[in-house]
Amino acid sequence: MLQNELPHGGYYFIGIGGVSMSALSRLLKDLGYSVRGSDMQAGRFTEMLRKEGIFVHIGDEEEIEEENVVYTGAIAEDHPQLRRARLAGKNLIPRPKLLGMIADSFPHVVSVAGCHGKTSTSSMLAHIFLAAKRGFTCHIGGEDLRLGNYFQTGGEYFLTEACEFQKSFLSLKSEIAVILNTDLDHTDCYKDEDELFEAYRMFAAKARKLVVNADDVRARTLPHSISFGLYGGDIRAENLKSVGEKYHFTVTEKGIPLVQIKLACAGKVLVLDALAAFAAARLLGFSAEEIKTGLESFRGVGRRFETVGSFQGVPVICDYAHHPREIAAVLSTARNICFGTVRVVFQPHTYTRTRDFMEEFVSVLSSTERPILYKTFAAREQFDPSGSAYALVSRLKDGVYAQTAEQLRSRLQERLEPSDLILVLGAGDIFETVKTILD
Repeated sequence: MLQNELPHGGYYFIGIGGVSMSALSRLLKDLGYSVRGSDMQAGRFTEMLRKEGIFVHIGDEEEIEEENVVYTGAIAEDHPQLRRARLAGKNLIPRPKLLGMIADSFPHVVSVAGCHGKTSTSSMLAHIFLAAKRGFTCHIGGEDLRLGNYFQTGGEYFLTEACEFQKSFLSLKSEIAVILNTDLDHTDCYKDEDELFEAYRMFAAKARKLVVNADDVRARTLPHSISFGLYGGDIRAENLKSVGEKYHFTVTEKGIPLVQIKLACAGKVLVLDALAAFAAARLLGFSAEEIKTGLESFRGVGRRFETVGSFQGVPVICDYAHHPREIAAVLSTARNICFGTVRVVFQPHTYTRTRDFMEEFVSVLSSTERPILYKTFAAREQFDPSGSAYALVSRLKDGVYAQTAEQLRSRLQERLEPSDLILVLGAGDIFETVKTILD
């Protein structure tokens, strides 16, 4: 299957419990490499890896015997295992570099970039490949509800998300690259929109063919092979209608009607993701009927408007939204299906994002009734009071703060009505916290 070999020897993943790291470790195992790893906390992914025969050590004490050591940007330079591996002269491989090396091993690479929608679009493409019975391997930065974060049927195609954080997507050389949007994010890495867009331009230059969002004023200026959009582009959605926020529409290609699509998941944002997947699949030679079958078989991804249970009989929906534009889109979907009040629980993700988009967060959350702000998920960052959840809630006239699961439970009980809907937003550990208080 592979056209280029990866470095010989075993592989040790520091931070193996992450969604991308666990996927890459499983992929390497399936390719016949010896794989082990460590993480500071046990979780769903570490348990899954153990069940698949991949040893996982919890903590940072274990000695690394493997020649190759993979780590992420979230691992501090003074991490004990990383420090010892460096002193021992191990082959240190940052996660983006390994992803690029794996991609280079496949004859054909399809990558999906953008601040929003990467996971859904990548998953949709995987379902299109499945429907068409074409061999592929996919690396998904989330969890498709059917395929998980990694799935393979062999073949020559590698499908992957391409993340802009720390310009990691520049490690990828793609046959087809998709740019969903160029919204500013990761302000700890990019000083402004111009610097971020330059990174997207460099990413696009590494692709043989480019798919762009015609509704994105910057993306559409890039030389491209095909475009998509709700308001412009080669691939468009006409006669857009929804039933319970599940959309159906006619796909047109340069004005010519091709096929009708009925999406099984709620949210208008998924229409744009479906159009992006449709455009990429057309470049790959798929028929409109094959694409239709694949898109309609897509059942969503975890934490993307996912109903996870109920709290005191009120439905709870979780979504990964952690950028102001994402929150606005998810709120619109929730309000269209809720007969009462949408009760928002939001966990800010990183202090820099919260600080640098403070006005935007205040604007979108001020439109909600008594939003609950849960303690900031710091990720890789040190505490910064100016970007804390408490700083954000202090700017909201009706907002309240929760530091613990019990405080969250208490806050939710206040004013809750049977007709309401609880919408939990954030990319941190809020999902795991909420699960502990469900009915």
